[in-house]
Amino acid sequence: MAARAMMNCALNELRLVKPRDRWPLGEIHRQRMMAASSGADEILASAKIYDTLEMAVADLNYVYATAGRPHDMTNRIFTPRAAISEMVGRIKDEQKIGVMFGPERTGLTNDHLVLANSIVSVPLNPEFMSLNLAQAVLLIGYEWYQASNNTPDTQIHTGNSRPALREEYINFYQRLEAELEAAGFFVTEEMRPTITRSLQSMLQRAEMTDQEIRTWHGVISALATGPKRSDRR
Repeated sequence: MAARAMMNCALNELRLVKPRDRWPLGEIHRQRMMAASSGADEILASAKIYDTLEMAVADLNYVYATAGRPHDMTNRIFTPRAAISEMVGRIKDEQKIGVMFGPERTGLTNDHLVLANSIVSVPLNPEFMSLNLAQAVLLIGYEWYQASNNTPDTQIHTGNSRPALREEYINFYQRLEAELEAAGFFVTEEMRPTITRSLQSMLQRAEMTDQEIRTWHGVISALATGPKRSDRR
């Protein structure tokens, strides 16, 4: 599941230190592992195995260790977002970096932390900060991916349509206003400017597509020319 989280966030180099089970795994365990990874097989297949943590970090310039609780050592502690910002700068300086995660049951010990340069701690509910390994990997990986992701904060999915043009809005509103006039909607001329501006503002906020504009033209046609309710009876 940690490999699955890595693949979600475009991270591909996994290093394992002294795995509990013999590596590579037997066929039954391998199939279970591949199923849990949901397609992140290549990360697992190319995972590097080390006997000691010292060997695993030997070729790295800078190591960040993840920890959810305070330790009795002086350390520089980052939030994930701040850590990622620094990581990006170090990578631009051609440094090789790594993020250290501890065993799920115990986390990292002081003997592990002394091999890291800094600590990354995720700010969570102080009364319950328990994360499993895959969750921790995903949180760090997500911040990493967001550092280079240009997805807009908000967007409207228009399907096979396109956002309506100003001309289409104007034509629709002019037709709407004419039909409202014919129906006697504007009781007094004094209130008309306020009402029309309010209606136009509502329509602009709707951010309609060209298909939606055409649909509303159909609605107006049905209301203006369709049979009256009494006639249908």
